[in-house]
Amino acid sequence: MSFNSKIHRRRSIRLPGYDYTSAGVYFITICASGKECLFGVVENGQMRLNDAGRIAAQCWHDIPLHFPHAELDEWVVMPNHVHGIVMIDDGKVGAKNFSPLHGTSKTISSIVRGFKIGVTKWMRQNKSIHQVWQRNFYEHIIRNETELHGIREYIQNNPAKWELDELHVAI
Repeated sequence: MSFNSKIHRRRSIRLPGYDYTSAGVYFITICASGKECLFGVVENGQMRLNDAGRIAAQCWHDIPLHFPHAELDEWVVMPNHVHGIVMIDDGKVGAKNFSPLHGTSKTISSIVRGFKIGVTKWMRQNKSIHQVWQRNFYEHIIRNETELHGIREYIQNNPAKWELDELHVAI
């Protein structure tokens, strides 16, 4: 058996053939490693962020500063995950389509990677937690206004319905 045949290949959860640099609207879920509640607690249907949760919220809020082609819609930091809607424009800037990003990847994966790096760096420096995130993330391409409205509502109501959430972990 050759070395290459022993390498474990993860099955991609991305839509085959889809251009993730194209303009679109994406529903993103990023989970903490082991579904560990790192970012706060839900009390009386309200999310109460701890320091790590406030950093996660700030890093999410700052995404458009690092990725000018991305716009944030509804989002929430939960005890062990983050939900958010990210809108990506076509990236065309100016008369000749010059982009100010100069080499920065414009994919939804690069946005999530940048977010994860920001939170992980703070966690390692301040909490001695080294494995912050699950290896991948969930994304769903939002295809119409009805779907967008339903996902916005889901995100808004997520703290109030925390005990029913599939990511809920009883403490």
